[in-house]
Amino acid sequence: MKKLICILSILVGLSACNQQRVGYSGEDLTGKVTIMRNKDLKEPKLVLDVVDKWKLYEGRSVDSIDMSKPVLQGEGKGEFALPGNASYRSYFQLVTSNGSTILAERLLPMKGGYNFRDLGGIKASDGRHVKWGEVFRTGDWAHLTDDDLQYLHSLGLVSIVDFRTDEERKQEPSKQIDRAKVYNLTIAPGNLSVSSLAELISFQKEQLDTIMIDLNRELLADQVSIKQYQEFFALLQNQESLPLAFHCSAGKDRTGMAAALFLFALGVDEESVIHDYMQSRVFLADKYQKYVDQYPNLEPLLTVKPAYLQSGINYMKKEYGTVESYLEAVLGVDIVRMREMYLY
Repeated sequence: MKKLICILSILVGLSACNQQRVGYSGEDLTGKVTIMRNKDLKEPKLVLDVVDKWKLYEGRSVDSIDMSKPVLQGEGKGEFALPGNASYRSYFQLVTSNGSTILAERLLPMKGGYNFRDLGGIKASDGRHVKWGEVFRTGDWAHLTDDDLQYLHSLGLVSIVDFRTDEERKQEPSKQIDRAKVYNLTIAPGNLSVSSLAELISFQKEQLDTIMIDLNRELLADQVSIKQYQEFFALLQNQESLPLAFHCSAGKDRTGMAAALFLFALGVDEESVIHDYMQSRVFLADKYQKYVDQYPNLEPLLTVKPAYLQSGINYMKKEYGTVESYLEAVLGVDIVRMREMYLY
């Protein structure tokens, strides 16, 4: 009898070892595998740069990924069309012989919006990864199509943070989705409002570079801005507020700083934070290129540069020693709780 129990225990142990689990393990596949779907491509595609055999599993959420049957499998690198629907988002688990990773499309396929991104999947310094499907950074919601709204509805958003001014909201009212509560956390450091942009046409490009550098520092020093970022982190630290999306007009400055602060709170290194920040340069190019062509001197206002965010980072380090110290002392961020909530 004891012998039988021992054999059964071994078999159960072997079965458990062979069951695939959703998560990250083994080889770091960051940069080697991507899920892509632009606004014109209804079906997502898997882009792989691996040499070994692989299997891909799918679900409507990370927790519901079905590991019993792969939706796609193969060997080696290439691009592969994925089953999917333009009306909702899927999450995937890729398993190779050397590692496994969770995947989803980082850039959301918005026809009427720019710079809509999931902050999931970014690697923290301790080797863990930011959870997918919890926090999204976006541009404005004024011109979203019905298909866009249906897709965003599938994310199950609970909270939407709008950093724009009342004037901006009046000029470009946001489209809304059911169930999500909107929090208007106005940030307007240096009084750089929409009504003042016309005056900036007379500025030299170098002057506007300086303005953007000062703006990013002011985002962290201005008392009203601080209060709004405090409210932002209070929402982030409340499980009942998730999933959460946050935005301003372009999703690059006020939103860019908020995203950087969020990632720093999770222990993401400075290089990776700046890399995420600089993605706005790519995803906003189409939106603003005609204005840059017409008014080249306005280019600093319509893009991002490392020096802009670096100005804010340097301010936090100079005044508080570290970015984490600023987050804790000024914004009331519970670093331990944040990492428990948002890291795999």
